[in-house]
Amino acid sequence: MHGWSASILFVLCCGVAGADPVDAASLAPIVVTATRSAQPVFEIPAAIDAVSVDDENTPGINPSEYLAGVPGLLARDRQNYAQDEQISIRGFGARSSFGVRGVRLYADGIPATMPDGQGQASNFALDSADRIEVLRGPFSALYGNSSGGVIQIFTADGSDPPQQRTHIAAGSWGTYRVGVDARGVNCALSYNVDFSHFYTDGYRGHGRAERESGNAKIDIAMNGDRKFSLLANTVALPGADDPLGLTRRQLNTDPRQPQPAAVQFDTRKSVHQDQLGAIYEQPLDDANQSIRVLGYFGQRDVQQFQAIAPSAQARPTSPGGAIDLDGDYGGADARWSWHGEIAQRVFEITAGSSFDRQNVHRFGYNNFFADLLGVQGALRRDEQNQVYNFDEYAQASWNLAERWLLNAGARHSDVHFTVNDHYITPTNSDDSGRRSYLATTPVAGLLFRATPQWHVYASYGNAFETPTFSELGYRPDGTAGINFALLPARSRNGEIGSKLHLGDGGEFDVTLFQADTRHELAVDTSSSGRTTFQNIERARRHGGEAKLDYALAPRWHILAAYTWLDATFRSPYLTCPAASTCTTPNTPVPAGARIPGVPKSLFHATLRFGVPSGWNATLEASAAGTVPVNDLNSQSAPGYGLLDASVGHVFARNSAHISTFLRLNNVFDRHYVGSVIVNESNGRYYEPAPGRGVFAGCTIDWIR
Repeated sequence: MHGWSASILFVLCCGVAGADPVDAASLAPIVVTATRSAQPVFEIPAAIDAVSVDDENTPGINPSEYLAGVPGLLARDRQNYAQDEQISIRGFGARSSFGVRGVRLYADGIPATMPDGQGQASNFALDSADRIEVLRGPFSALYGNSSGGVIQIFTADGSDPPQQRTHIAAGSWGTYRVGVDARGVNCALSYNVDFSHFYTDGYRGHGRAERESGNAKIDIAMNGDRKFSLLANTVALPGADDPLGLTRRQLNTDPRQPQPAAVQFDTRKSVHQDQLGAIYEQPLDDANQSIRVLGYFGQRDVQQFQAIAPSAQARPTSPGGAIDLDGDYGGADARWSWHGEIAQRVFEITAGSSFDRQNVHRFGYNNFFADLLGVQGALRRDEQNQVYNFDEYAQASWNLAERWLLNAGARHSDVHFTVNDHYITPTNSDDSGRRSYLATTPVAGLLFRATPQWHVYASYGNAFETPTFSELGYRPDGTAGINFALLPARSRNGEIGSKLHLGDGGEFDVTLFQADTRHELAVDTSSSGRTTFQNIERARRHGGEAKLDYALAPRWHILAAYTWLDATFRSPYLTCPAASTCTTPNTPVPAGARIPGVPKSLFHATLRFGVPSGWNATLEASAAGTVPVNDLNSQSAPGYGLLDASVGHVFARNSAHISTFLRLNNVFDRHYVGSVIVNESNGRYYEPAPGRGVFAGCTIDWIR
C-alpha cells in the first residue's frame, strides 16, 4: 500500500496553481457513455475521453487512426482485415487473437459486441461519425459482460444547411478509399447517410482486402419533444486474405512474406452483416422524467478458411479447417430517467433493462477435397449456438455538497449459452450442452471540486467477463463442445484521478488504476491447431495514465498521452508450449509472468500547426515497449519508436470547403511488429507493420 500512498499524493499534487480562471465545465466535451446522460467530461468521476472524428490528414480507414491519443487504450491496425483491429484497454482484451474481447463496443447505442463478449469494429462508420467515446475503469462495468472498457461511436446529426461530402484517399500498397456522405435537415426530419468503398493489396503478401460499408441515421422530431431515430448499417468484406502470423525466424528473414501455409491453404475470411435499429425518446408528464426505448436486429454471415493440415483433421472428432457461420442477433434496451433535487441538491437517476441474443448455425468442414487445399470439403460440424443475456441496471448522480459529486450504480447480468449438436455419428458423440453465468457488478465514484479548474476523483467497482463461444467451444481433449469447467473472470477495479483545466481550453489529466482478477482466462492445451482455455486463480493489472491537450500558441497545438501498465499473472499454473501436440498442460508459468499482448509503456504525441483556412502540418511520434507474445514469456515483440508527418491545405471556395493532405507514415522506415497473435499454437506470433508509406487525399464539403 506504500506505493499506492505515494501515487495518491502524486495525483493530488497535479492540481497546478496558476491555471487561468475559466469556466472549466463549459469547455469540457460532453459525453454520455459514462452516465447515460449528457455530462461534461470534467464533471464525471471516471476516465473517459471524447475523440472528434474528422479527416485530420488521415485516410480514414480504421478507428485506430483517431484513437492513438487516448491513454490506456491500445488500438492497432493489424494490416490483416480478415481478423479486424486489435484493441485492448488497460490490458483487458489483449489475449484476443481475432476480433475484440474484454472491451464493449457500441455504435449509436447498439451493441457491436455480442452477448458472449466478442465484438467487431468493422461496422464503425467513420465518414458519418461525430465522435468516439472511450470509457475506462470501474464505470465500464455498468455495461455488463466483458466490460474491461467501453468504446462507443456516435453518428453526427443532420446539418443545417444541408451538406454533401466526398472523401478520396490513396497510397502505398495499392490502397485506396472513397467515401460519400450526405447530411441535412428538412422540417422535422434530420438525416445523415454515408457509403464507402475500401481496397488494398496489403503490405504483406496474401494480404488483399476489400470492404464496402454504409450507415444511415434518420431522426424525426415529433410533437411534445418526442423523438424517433432509425439506424441502418451494412458491411461487406468479401474474401479478405489472411497472411497469418510469422515465426521469429520468418520475421527476421522477410517481414513482408505471408506465412507459407496461408498461400498453401488460401486462408481467407468473408463477412456480410446487415443491421437495423430504432430509438424512441419521450419526456413524461413530469418534465423531469423521460423514457428511452431501443431495439435492433441484424444478420451476420462469416466464412473462414484456416491453415490446418489434413492430417490434423483425421480424428473423427475434429471440427475441420473451414468455418461457416450463419446467424442473426438482436435485442432491446428500455430505460427511465429522472432529474430533480434531493435535499436541495441536484440528483439524477437512470434505471433500465436490456436483452441481447445471438443465434448462430455453425458448420465445420474439411478445408480440402482430394488433393485440393483451401476448398470446402466434407461436413465435420453442425450445431446451433445460442447465447443471450438479460440484465437490469441503475445508476445515479448526486451533488451531495457544493464541492462533492457522488456517482453510483449497479448491474445484474444473466448470461446463458446453449449448444445443440446436429452432427452425431458412431465416432462423434453428442456435444450438446448448456452453461449459465450470473453476476452483480456495483460501482461508485466520488468527485471533489478542489477549484473551478481542478477536480480529483476516486472510483471503485466490480466487473466480470464470461468466456466467449470461441473459448468455450473446445474441450481440453480437442473435441468440440462446451468446456463446462470454465468460470467467468471476476475483477475488482479501482482508480484515482486528477482533471486539470488549463488556459484556452487545455487539459492535463492523470489517472492511477488497479484491477485484481480472479479466474483469469489463459491457455490450457494446444493440439492440432486448436487452443483450449483454463482459469488462473489471480491476475493483476495496475499502472498510470497521463494526457496533455494544450494550445501552445494560436496556431500550435500539442496532444500527448502516456500509459504505464504492469499486467501479470499472480498465481503459478501449467500450460502447453506453442508448436506442440499437448493435451495435458506440462510447462510451468511462474507467478509474476507478464500477461501477453501488453506493452509496459505506450506513448503518443501529436504536434499540429494550422489555421482554419490555409496550410497545416502535423508531426506524430509514438513508441511502445516490448510485448510478450505467450504466457511463458519465452518470446517478445521488440519495442519501437516511430515518426509520422503530414501536410495539408484547406481552401474555401464559395459553397465548397476543400481539404487536401499528403501523409508520410513511418518516416524513418523502421521495421517493427505492429501487433501480435497471443499464444498462437504454432508459434506464429508476429504480424509485421508497414514500412515507410505515402498517402494523399482530398475531402470536398458542399454546403447549400
